[in-house]
Amino acid sequence: MAGEAFRRFLPLFDWVLVERSTTETVTKGSIMLPEKSQGKVLQATVAAVGQGSKGEDVEIPVSRKVGDEVLLPESGGTKVLLDDKDYFLFRDGDLPGQYID
Repeated sequence: MAGEAFRRFLPLFDWVLVERSTTETVTKGSIMLPEKSQGKVLQATVAAVGQGSKGEDVEIPVSRKVGDEVLLPESGGTKVLLDDKDYFLFRDGDLPGQYID
């Protein structure tokens, strides 16, 4: 799953690198949806995670792992271009939820 770019890029501390899910452009009835009618994608897959943050005498691990499906906040994140794909960096605590199978 991790390409060559992930060998050169590793999030630090409690940062999480995610790849946004794609939007549905065609309905089940084969109707093409224009871009304006498509909502903002608020779901992503975790691509890489940092080591966690360190307190005075405590290490706080990142609560996500690679492959997790997470819910994204409405705004924020830092855009990163790797292997001609857009990824986004968020702090672990800024991700409001996670999908569970």
